[in-house]
Amino acid sequence: MQLKQIARDALLKPLQAVSGIVERRHTLPILANVLLEQKDGRLYVTATDLEMQITAHSDLPGGEEQAVTVAARKLQDLLRALPDDAVLNIAASGGKMVVRAGRSRFNLQTLPAVDYPRIGVGQDQLQTLTLPQRDLRGLFRLAEFAMAQQDIRYYLNGMLLVADQGSLQAVATDGHRLSWASLAVAGDYQRQEVILPRKTVLELGKLLADVDDPVTIDILATQVRFRFGNVELVSKVVDGKFPDYNRVIPTGHTKAIVLSRPELLATLQRAAILSNEKFRGVRIVLAPGTLKIVCTNSEQEEAEEELEIAYQGEALDIGFNITYLLDVLHNLSVDQVQLGFGDADSSALITVPERDDYKYVVMPMRI
Repeated sequence: MQLKQIARDALLKPLQAVSGIVERRHTLPILANVLLEQKDGRLYVTATDLEMQITAHSDLPGGEEQAVTVAARKLQDLLRALPDDAVLNIAASGGKMVVRAGRSRFNLQTLPAVDYPRIGVGQDQLQTLTLPQRDLRGLFRLAEFAMAQQDIRYYLNGMLLVADQGSLQAVATDGHRLSWASLAVAGDYQRQEVILPRKTVLELGKLLADVDDPVTIDILATQVRFRFGNVELVSKVVDGKFPDYNRVIPTGHTKAIVLSRPELLATLQRAAILSNEKFRGVRIVLAPGTLKIVCTNSEQEEAEEELEIAYQGEALDIGFNITYLLDVLHNLSVDQVQLGFGDADSSALITVPERDDYKYVVMPMRI
């Protein structure tokens, strides 16, 4: 492979877009590498972990079709350490790659491109949606924090994506809380449900930009493909049945209060300082006109905060994991939130007043 007089960023930018999924330690040494391909007037950089594949490109006119694989992290670290205006000359042959920039010269090992394990994209396309990157990024942000981590119920270690008539919904739960968000999407779509793996969701969160440029989502039989900017991400989907989330979302709560989100967040952050480090419990004590927030820990220390509220209903004393409350308040970007309660043994429902596109359910805990 020969690449002459190319700007550092022509290689570094696509490399940075894909290298996040490269595992440092893997049973297959070639999976620590990225695939570099020059074809069709572009330089393509591809990485895979066998479950997900990301390809990014930059324009590189001319040159014959050629390909090689090289260690992703080493090449990225080298390019980052070079000056921004560095011009590269790259030559790869006989299992070696030589990268030259000014008076610097680096010699890296390579592996044959023919051995690189690509993920083939299925032809059985079920649905295609297009929406602004900003909207999809915001939708993911509202659900992803509720995903489980290393749960034995593997289908919870990801996020449910539901394409339905005129909407795209994201749902995540770890069994203790559930986050549901919906987004209006122009078009008449048949209902399709896929579970995206946790790693795919987190990687998309890094790659999607806060811009109005489009992202196209192709839902296939066993895969989902995202195309935006100069990036294409193909991911396998989780084979499993996601819980019926509609049964989990409570209805008919009689105790409801509306609070300032920034004020409630600051109050809980202060109280959390003295919460039990292991159990992270917080008591919410609701009474006419006031809301008390109480945290204690094993050292007999206590934090108590009181908020004035417009509430004249029955009193309630209920416990929650304070981290679950902080998570939702951190990720919402609204001025007010509504908290709905049943009794001390019922889940709480957090929504946005006068909107029906977000619901967050959190189970109570005994304190």
